[in-house]
Amino acid sequence: MFTRMPRQRRLRKVVSPPKFKGYKPYGARKQSSLQEEELLYEEYEALKLADYDLMNHAEAAMLMGISRATFARIYESARRKLARAFVETKEIRMAYGHAEMDEDWYICNDCFARFTIPSQVSSDHCPLCSSVNIVSVKS
Repeated sequence: MFTRMPRQRRLRKVVSPPKFKGYKPYGARKQSSLQEEELLYEEYEALKLADYDLMNHAEAAMLMGISRATFARIYESARRKLARAFVETKEIRMAYGHAEMDEDWYICNDCFARFTIPSQVSSDHCPLCSSVNIVSVKS
């Protein structure tokens, strides 16, 4: 019998990574088992484009390199995760997901700056604090 394989997912373009690693509820009672909701980079990008930059779904989908229907599914998933986190007082954690960025982004573990290193520059330190304690966003 012939089994069909699903086609490979296309990577979703993200302009820049979020400037945070997550959010925690403030003022909620501490729970014995820490619950969290994982928000993917592409879901963050969909929320940013639609709700912050006020793009319509077709424009945002084109910018992310996906179909309008796929954008709508990603956007809806992000909204549901945020609603669940708010109502159930869950922590929100960022996760890389199935994204691609135009440039390689890095995070300084000392000053928490996020930056890119141009290809013509051969430097492996933070441009703000000169620390060499930097890691790739993808890791």
